[in-house]
Amino acid sequence: MTNYCFVQDSTGKKLSPTKENKGWYLIRKGRAKLISKYPMVIKLNKEVNEEDIDSSTFICGIDDGSVHVGIAIVQQCQTKNKAIFKGVIEQRKDVKGLMDTRRGYRKYKRSHKRYRQARFDNRATSKRKGRIAPSIQQKKDTILRTIVRLSKWIDIARFVLEDVQIDIRKLQDGTVYKWQYQKTNRLDENIRKAVIMRDGAKCMECGKSNCILEVHHIVPRRMKGSNILDNLITLCSGCHDKTEGQEERYISRYQKLINGKNIRFDYAQHVMQGKTYLREQLSSIAPLELTIGSETANKRIDWGIEKSHSNDAIVITGLKPDTCNIKEWVIKPMRRQSKAKCGDVEGFRHRDLASYIDTKNITYIGYITAMYADKKQINIQSTEKHLKRCGYKRCKLLWRFNKIYWLSA
Repeated sequence: MTNYCFVQDSTGKKLSPTKENKGWYLIRKGRAKLISKYPMVIKLNKEVNEEDIDSSTFICGIDDGSVHVGIAIVQQCQTKNKAIFKGVIEQRKDVKGLMDTRRGYRKYKRSHKRYRQARFDNRATSKRKGRIAPSIQQKKDTILRTIVRLSKWIDIARFVLEDVQIDIRKLQDGTVYKWQYQKTNRLDENIRKAVIMRDGAKCMECGKSNCILEVHHIVPRRMKGSNILDNLITLCSGCHDKTEGQEERYISRYQKLINGKNIRFDYAQHVMQGKTYLREQLSSIAPLELTIGSETANKRIDWGIEKSHSNDAIVITGLKPDTCNIKEWVIKPMRRQSKAKCGDVEGFRHRDLASYIDTKNITYIGYITAMYADKKQINIQSTEKHLKRCGYKRCKLLWRFNKIYWLSA
């Protein structure tokens, strides 16, 4: 496996990357200094003339996704193309829950303010044209934060972004003709009434009809169950109460009763939303080109490249590399504010990258998520497991946290 490091000269000019072994050799010889260890960036002690700088072109491919985003940089040389960087950005999935919690706190506080005057139309910011939901925008900003950091280390000539065009209606109903988009797919304007009509106005569990009927989500909303006919079933009050808190036990049974299924639209919608914002921001950094998923799949198969988020990003650049066997990074941009109540434990700080050797001499590398000053213990989140209450003597500080985590996959 080939590992590359980014290179700059003494004035900050971005040079072509070199292999990590060569970078450590230059550091040992005193000809360069280490700027960043994860990923490796070195700065030469001399200035390089413009005519001596390699004229290679660097293309960045981005495979946008709701949960994972593939990103890669390919160097276009005269004789071959080299993949010099690839990684997967892990998007945060807790933002909406945190915002819902904050909304509840604010609502409670406002309702208990006796002096609060009545206010109307006070949501001008939320209603402005072109606004993106914060839970969506933070995902796009995560990609941009990573791109901006990489742009400081290497001169990216252009970006290639896989365009996302998902037809939500077609995902739900299969083949849809143009005229069908103008008609409702709920049998009736009221989806509750449509479900009861479809099930013959009776409980699908016990068969009762002369009773209060409930429309039940087969896959519950807390498990991202969609609000469509294929995920709804009619139950009487007694059968509906029986499923409360244990809906998972009845999913397969109820789906067979109505021949239904649950399709998750949220991932597709999250990628679709905010893509114009992402394009505009990327275009302000370097020229942007768009490609489509079918072209990526065809090239990947023709080139014999294994499917993964990072490998797809390599293929998206349109440059066939000599090999994709390079180090893969797991990238996790973190929120700027730290909630750590403890500032320091024997030189370790919250979010630092550290290693831990357990009693079986297995080494884990991850970032510090919590610290306990009284017992001098720390928690470490590695790619394999979450290590809790580790003694500091078995830990070793690898690198100070600096806005983004770069972990070896």
